Amino acid sequence: MQNNPENDHKQDDGPSKTQRKKDMHALQEIGEQLVELDQKKLIQFNLPEILIDAINLARPMNKHGARRRQMQYIGKLMRNIDVLPIQEKLDSWQQVSVHQTARLHQLERWRERLLSDEHALTEFAQKYPAADLQHLRLLIRNAQKEKAAEKPPKSFRLLFQELQVIITEV
Repeated sequence: MQNNPENDHKQDDGPSKTQRKKDMHALQEIGEQLVELDQKKLIQFNLPEILIDAINLARPMNKHGARRRQMQYIGKLMRNIDVLPIQEKLDSWQQVSVHQTARLHQLERWRERLLSDEHALTEFAQKYPAADLQHLRLLIRNAQKEKAAEKPPKSFRLLFQELQVIITEV
């Protein structure tokens, strides 16, 4: 077959098969994220009823083949809707989750520093002047005693909660 201009327009009909498959996998990935959401969050997306039903059917499926087919079906249904707002909302929720995790790690680091370093309380007081230092000292002292006596970490948890209140007020 010769390469002539009449056959060229047939090849430029749209995205390649590879691109279509990538798009379908992306839709299935978004569908997987939707399946992992609880019903309360899923309702916020204002999805078609048939898609919500398909998502609810996919949740209890644990057989690999059945779940894979259901995810393909969800991807097929998602071709008919605008997925950009869905992806943006999922990304924003994930970003909030990342920030919350980082904040919890910061609280844990402060708690560990306060329990192990006696100068950390001074540094904490400089950074958070609204902190009740007397109450923090009491919690630190009690948490250290509990740890030494191998008692349940009640003050350890209370210290974390107190730090959380102080840091979120700032």
